[in-house]
Amino acid sequence: MSQYYLAPLEGITGYIYRNAYHQYFTPMDKYFTPFIETHTKRSFNARELNDILPEHNEGMYVVPQLLTNNAEDFIRTAKDLKAMGYQEINLNLGCPSGTVVSRKKGAGFLSVPQELDIFLEKIYTEAVTEISIKTRIGMSGPEEFEQLLAIYNKYPIKELIIHPRVREDFYKNKPNLNVFEMALTNSKNPTCYNGDIFTKEEAQKIQKRFATAPMKMSAIMLGRGVIANPMLLEEHPENAKQRLYAFHNQILQDYSKVISGDKNVLFKMKELWTYLSCIFTESDRYCKKIRKTERIREYEQIVASLFREQEIVEEVV
Repeated sequence: MSQYYLAPLEGITGYIYRNAYHQYFTPMDKYFTPFIETHTKRSFNARELNDILPEHNEGMYVVPQLLTNNAEDFIRTAKDLKAMGYQEINLNLGCPSGTVVSRKKGAGFLSVPQELDIFLEKIYTEAVTEISIKTRIGMSGPEEFEQLLAIYNKYPIKELIIHPRVREDFYKNKPNLNVFEMALTNSKNPTCYNGDIFTKEEAQKIQKRFATAPMKMSAIMLGRGVIANPMLLEEHPENAKQRLYAFHNQILQDYSKVISGDKNVLFKMKELWTYLSCIFTESDRYCKKIRKTERIREYEQIVASLFREQEIVEEVV
């Protein structure tokens, strides 16, 4: 049985979501925070600090993720996180966003492998915590990953989490399982799979496909699939709709405590519904109303109707 991790999704998987998920569904072995972009003159802004405060993450193994191409900034921020009690930090080498990539960060850092190598040598030499890496397999073509893996193999990476797409794929096309298999065969570090697991069957297929690899897959990281179906890890979910409703209400209640204004709270909830809507029968007309409403009271009535009048699709339960 693999370990399972919750992937970092900006705007979704902050501490409010993580706590609600951990309370109502099968707990993840690790939770990765949405990336924190390092800065030279400060460590964390208020939003970032709230997300990583130990009191906001009790009872969970949480891994802060950093986005940077500056070794000094990484090391300084790592020391601040270490002082807060964190033992592992994750480096983001996968974000495909144009604004990130244009600054040679995230997946953009993969386009300058020599600079990446120098950066990694610096942060691992001066490491104060364990450091894992979440990476894509290149910028434009899968052939780039052979050189990248050779670089990764030089360092004591806590875990190499591979999303086997290139940056140009964004989230289109299928993950390149042949490249992941090559990585699993040749990696000198524990290797985790991430990408396009939306059903229990897909998770099982990935485990089965790589069961005989020379190095066992260390874990599976779940992202969009588990956001859309929080019961993804459960074989036969019990009280599925009741738990999902309680989960939803917990998130709404907690956002309402820390975000002012109905519109701002509903912005967060509407973002969540872009994923959750797919697990309900005939959810389209409810979701149209959800997208239009600007008042929490009205929103709550629409959601109550959805839970009362529709069912979770059979594939989930």
